[in-house]
Amino acid sequence: MEQALRDEIEAYLGAEGVELDDLETRGGGRARMLRVTVDAEGGVGVDRISDLARGLSRLLDDRDDLSGPYTLEVTSPGLERPLTRRSHYEKSIGREVLIQTGDPVDGETSHRGVLEAVEGDRAMVRIGEGIRAIPMTAAVTARTVFRWEAKAKPGHK
Repeated sequence: MEQALRDEIEAYLGAEGVELDDLETRGGGRARMLRVTVDAEGGVGVDRISDLARGLSRLLDDRDDLSGPYTLEVTSPGLERPLTRRSHYEKSIGREVLIQTGDPVDGETSHRGVLEAVEGDRAMVRIGEGIRAIPMTAAVTARTVFRWEAKAKPGHK
């Protein structure tokens, strides 16, 4: 069911000019939740997400395999996006990332730096003066890092 659902949602979103970034289903019965994460060049605003949620709701209500109650959540990746698939890493090249690994890579389990490239199954992260090749499969958690750059107050240098 999940692949057929993914294909249908992806086709609908593609026709709407946005990309299916991730699809997550959780729970069952009355606690079933369907989270659809969407993305587009330049981001996706709240009004656009609301429109997409209404359209997806109509689309999903017609599916026999989704009979019964469910909660639909449509969202964007946000400023600090989780990196769970290769495509997420590829979109984040040039950005600062934080990757936590279960086993040490180059003696460390916490890796914070700029994602320079994705080569095969490895994220190439510039940490200090060197590049650390981190297997994406070794990541326990991985996300981009948002830095809030405060502007100088007027009259201060």
